[in-house]
Amino acid sequence: MIDFAEVPYWITIAHLPRWGAEKINRLIIRIVHEQQMNLETFFHLPESDWIDKFDLSDNDIIDLQNAKAELPNNSFLAEDLISQGFEIIPINTPEYSKTLKNNLKTKLSPPLLYIKGNRQIMQEQCIAIVGSRDADDISMRFTDNIAKNASQQFKVVVSGFARGIDKQALDSALKYKGQSIIVLPQGILTFGSGIQKYYKEITNGDVIVVSTFHPKVNWSAGLAMARNPIIYGFADEIYVAQSSDKGGTWSGVIDGIKKSRIIYVRKPEAGEKNANQILIDKGAKSVNFDGELIDDGTTNGSLSSIIENSQILKDIETDEFEKVLELISKQSFTPKEILEKLKLDMSEKELTKKLKFSSNVECKKIRGKNHFCIKQDGQTLF
Repeated sequence: MIDFAEVPYWITIAHLPRWGAEKINRLIIRIVHEQQMNLETFFHLPESDWIDKFDLSDNDIIDLQNAKAELPNNSFLAEDLISQGFEIIPINTPEYSKTLKNNLKTKLSPPLLYIKGNRQIMQEQCIAIVGSRDADDISMRFTDNIAKNASQQFKVVVSGFARGIDKQALDSALKYKGQSIIVLPQGILTFGSGIQKYYKEITNGDVIVVSTFHPKVNWSAGLAMARNPIIYGFADEIYVAQSSDKGGTWSGVIDGIKKSRIIYVRKPEAGEKNANQILIDKGAKSVNFDGELIDDGTTNGSLSSIIENSQILKDIETDEFEKVLELISKQSFTPKEILEKLKLDMSEKELTKKLKFSSNVECKKIRGKNHFCIKQDGQTLF
């Protein structure tokens, strides 16, 4: 857990004006990992050290000095958050969602999460069910059905708490005794009515409320759009109930397809007026009312092979796979070398298959042999 004395400094660095997530994260890497320094020490360094040790520009120095002036206010804010039962989860802590980091990498992962509720939910397998605010009845029933199936399989349903599909996904998950993550398009301190409404579910450990924005910022359309990638980032699986040809669902799916994420879209029935089929034609997977793949020429391979592939990484123990990732983060190795160094109980063929289906691992041919290493482009360094 984060030391309370560090909380105001994390709030300060996480919301540096005009700094994107990647720039903030890379500064955090230099402070915490390279310099082995906490944020409080960093903020009390002289400007000369900021320049010499962190290679910061004149404009960066100005931004940091302006942010530093907010530290007293952020100290009061930290006390207010903690006194109301909120938690602050920095990106470099074990409590931070591993799935979120793996999906969004250093470039897009929010430096800080503000949460209320059972933080363990963020470590479970999650699915997102997304779609239009003004969804048709069949899309709402599809959402209810997918949430039911997910809850019965002990998967967490991620919701953006918007009208329509998002709200249906949340309420259905709870109806079927499941768990849910509410990802806010606003600061967590402005969600008082929502926390009150779901107070029982939050205190029972079935709901966690998450915000990546400054705690006091109000809802806006811009924040709603910025929130959507976080919903997708939390999810191991993404289901689309209904999409138009513009807006948050459409842009989120298109972006996901470009990033080679597997996204399941409900196949529309004859006469439906939505963009579901267009998304399927662009590379999303077509599924029926129960979320089962439809082999209509848009899917690659049989349902059984896709299900098998989706289970590949789940078959290896988490601690073992983390050891593999740690080993190949330093240099590339062949499967045989990995097995010999880590003494894993599996064949070279099994390990090769698992590594090839890991999104943050790449395979290189060196002298005719497969060598595996961590992808350098966009990887998360935490």
